[in-house]
Amino acid sequence: MVTQPKAILAGAGLLFLLACQASLSPQPVSAQPGSGPSTAAETGDRSPPKFPLIRPKIVVKKGRRQLLLFSEDKLVRTYPIGLGLNPLGDKVRQGDRRTPEGNFYIFTKNDKSAFYLSLGTSYPNASAAERGLRDHLINKTQYDAIMHALRAQKGPPQNTLLGGDIYIHGNGAGSDWTWGCVALENEDVRELFNAVTVGTPVTIEP
Repeated sequence: MVTQPKAILAGAGLLFLLACQASLSPQPVSAQPGSGPSTAAETGDRSPPKFPLIRPKIVVKKGRRQLLLFSEDKLVRTYPIGLGLNPLGDKVRQGDRRTPEGNFYIFTKNDKSAFYLSLGTSYPNASAAERGLRDHLINKTQYDAIMHALRAQKGPPQNTLLGGDIYIHGNGAGSDWTWGCVALENEDVRELFNAVTVGTPVTIEP
């Protein structure tokens, strides 16, 4: 049996230890072929969006629980969201706790909201008003008031049987807990609040 010198054994042990440490160290992840370019939101970049945004647009994807913020059709942020307590389907009437679907716009910004900060969306929109008139949830006078507000890009009446007070606001995106609003984390809604103006289009998709 051949006895190895102690110095050689110690050196081998040190090399083994270094190899183990290297294998446990975080390794850089390379982009996979065909994965496409990463956005700031996907890479975790929290640097503020470049202001002012060019023709900003908000798209809410209910099924994915995401709010997408665009500047000139370029995605600049993706935020996690929570929805209404009854998240499936379009909003039909007051108290159904559904988040509405369709095309809207921001008609007000509230920096004194009970839910940190909030952006008012123009629900009921024209399609909701037409459905409500057909189904006798609103009368012709209420329908005309909604359509007049929409043509003027103002806030439509919020107190009919169609419901209202649909806001994008803070206080947490961890679950579906609102009465039909879109909820973000406070840090995210603050950034969104500063990035958009009254009149910004909002599309809410299933």
